Amino acid sequence: MGENNFNLPPGFRFYPTDEELVVHFLQRKAALLPCHPDVIPDLDLYPYDPWDLHGKAMGEGNKWYFYSRRTKSRVSGSGYWQSIGVEEPIYSSTNGHNVIGLKKYSAFYIGEPSGSQAVKTNWIMQEYRLSSDSTSSTRSSTSSRRSRNSKNIIDYSKWVICRVYEYNDEDDDGAELSCLDEVFLSLDDLDEISLPN
Repeated sequence: MGENNFNLPPGFRFYPTDEELVVHFLQRKAALLPCHPDVIPDLDLYPYDPWDLHGKAMGEGNKWYFYSRRTKSRVSGSGYWQSIGVEEPIYSSTNGHNVIGLKKYSAFYIGEPSGSQAVKTNWIMQEYRLSSDSTSSTRSSTSSRRSRNSKNIIDYSKWVICRVYEYNDEDDDGAELSCLDEVFLSLDDLDEISLPN
């Protein structure tokens, strides 16, 4: 698991599915319920470049997991995160019609967001957020807890879980991509294809 000490028993790996990230971690955080095991740290992503996450986020293999706040500023020290594709719904395995969360992909670019010289890297971020239905039910369940702690009002429905990894075509143990994921990633590379005249 690397050098992180997140109290997982020996022999256990952190390899959650999309549904597990949303249901067992993000929904519990939004509802102010404890997570067992409490292994995903809170981290403000945007001051950090993706290669600086080692030791700061929950690392498993070549993937890093952390909670972060939803924000429009996606600029880090050396570059910025650019959304690729559209948000992908995450469905409940018990009720296949129930959307429990949304997943958005971003690629990391080195350079300025408005600069034409930005260089796309192999770093990919999957950002998981609760669906609007999950968010509204979470708000009602946490409103009584917030009223008791009115000094420290934090809207936990604005939290996301991020999974960051360096994509490598040759790495079979890398990120698992669905058919839609591969389509979204390939659409971003269309500008690099030169067609015959």
